[in-house]
Amino acid sequence: MATAIKNIQKKIKLDHEHIALVLQGGGALGAYQAGVFEEIATIPTEPHWVAGVSIGAINAALIVGNPPARRVERLREFWELVSSGSSGVTPLWDFQRQMFHQASAAMAAMAGVPGFYQPRMPPPFLQTEGTQEAISFYDTSPLRATLEKLVDFDLINSKKVRLSVGAANVRTGNSVYFDNTRQLIGPEHIMASGALPPAFPPMLIDGEYYWDGGIVSNTPLQYVLDNRGYKKTLVAQVDLFPARGVLPVNMAAVQSRMKDIMYSSRTRFNTDKAAELQRTKQALQNVIAKLPARMRNDPDVKFLAENNRAAHVDIVHLIYRQSQFELESKDYEFARMTVTEHWAAGRRDMERTIAHPEWLTRSRLEDGVVVYDLAHDKIKT
Repeated sequence: MATAIKNIQKKIKLDHEHIALVLQGGGALGAYQAGVFEEIATIPTEPHWVAGVSIGAINAALIVGNPPARRVERLREFWELVSSGSSGVTPLWDFQRQMFHQASAAMAAMAGVPGFYQPRMPPPFLQTEGTQEAISFYDTSPLRATLEKLVDFDLINSKKVRLSVGAANVRTGNSVYFDNTRQLIGPEHIMASGALPPAFPPMLIDGEYYWDGGIVSNTPLQYVLDNRGYKKTLVAQVDLFPARGVLPVNMAAVQSRMKDIMYSSRTRFNTDKAAELQRTKQALQNVIAKLPARMRNDPDVKFLAENNRAAHVDIVHLIYRQSQFELESKDYEFARMTVTEHWAAGRRDMERTIAHPEWLTRSRLEDGVVVYDLAHDKIKT
C-alpha cells in the first residue's frame, strides 16, 4: 500500500490554477491537520493559498511562514512543544483511556500548555475591571513567543503564498479576515484568530479588539470561495468537528456533540449552497449565450454575464472522526499520546485520499462544484 501511494504521489499533476488549503479551528485536534499536511507536502504542487481559523490559523502560519523544506519540521516542533507537558503510560481499556483523557484535559485547564497559554494569577475576578487580565482566564504571551520563534513573518508578507486568517470583531460581531494580500501580518493577527473567550484575551489591532473567528464561523471555506476569482480551484478542506453524529448517551457526550454542531459551522450546507450557486451561474451563462447579439450587448445583460462567471471547484474534504474515549474536552486535551494519534489519523486519511484517482480526473470532465470525502469513500456533486 505504501509503495503504491508513493508511486501515485510522484505522478500527481494538478491542472488547477488555484490550490487552497482550508483549516478549521479545533484546539488540540489541530494535530490532525498537521498530519494531513505532512502527506500533502509529498505532492509536487504546493498550495497557493492557506486559510485558517483558530488553531487552523496557527497551523496555516507555520506552513506559509516557512520554506517548503521546513514546513513539516516546524509543525512537528510546535505540536511537540504544546504536548510536552502531558505524558503517561498507554491505558489498556477504553474506560482507562477516557479517564486519562479527562485527567490530561484537566491538567491543561489548571496548569496551562507550554508554549501556548498559562493561567492568570490572581484569577480574573480579582483583577481590575476593564483590563485584559479581568476578561480572560489565561495569558497567551507564550504563544506570541512561540510564533516569533517558529514563523518567519517576513516570508508571510512576501506573499509567495497567500495567507488568510479569520477573527471576530468584538465591537461589531462581524467576521473579519486578515489577509497578507491586503495587509502586513504579524503574530497578533494569528493570535486574534485563536483568542477564544473567555479563556483567552482579545487582541488589539489597529484600534479594534478581536476574538477567535470560530465564534462567528469556524470554517474559512466560504471566504475562499467568495474571494477565489474566476480561476479553476482545488480546495483541500480539513475539518476537526463533524457536522453529522449520533444521539448522545450521557451528559459528557451531549457536550461533545454540541461542540461538533457549533463548530462544524455547517460546512456541508456551505458546500451544497456553493454547488447550487455554481449551477445557477452556469445556467444563466447558457441562457445569455442563446440571446441575439443585440441583447447580449445590453448593459444589464453584460452586468449579469460579468458578475455570474464561474470556474470549476473541486473540494477534497477531510474530517477528523473522534475516538470513543474523546469527550467534551477533546479540543483542550494536549497529551503527547493523543496529539501523536491525531497526527497519525491525519496522515492516514490523506494517504487514503491520495490513493483514489477520482479527485485528479473528475475535474476535467465536469463543471460546477465536486466534493470528495475520499478517506471515507464518498463523492458528492
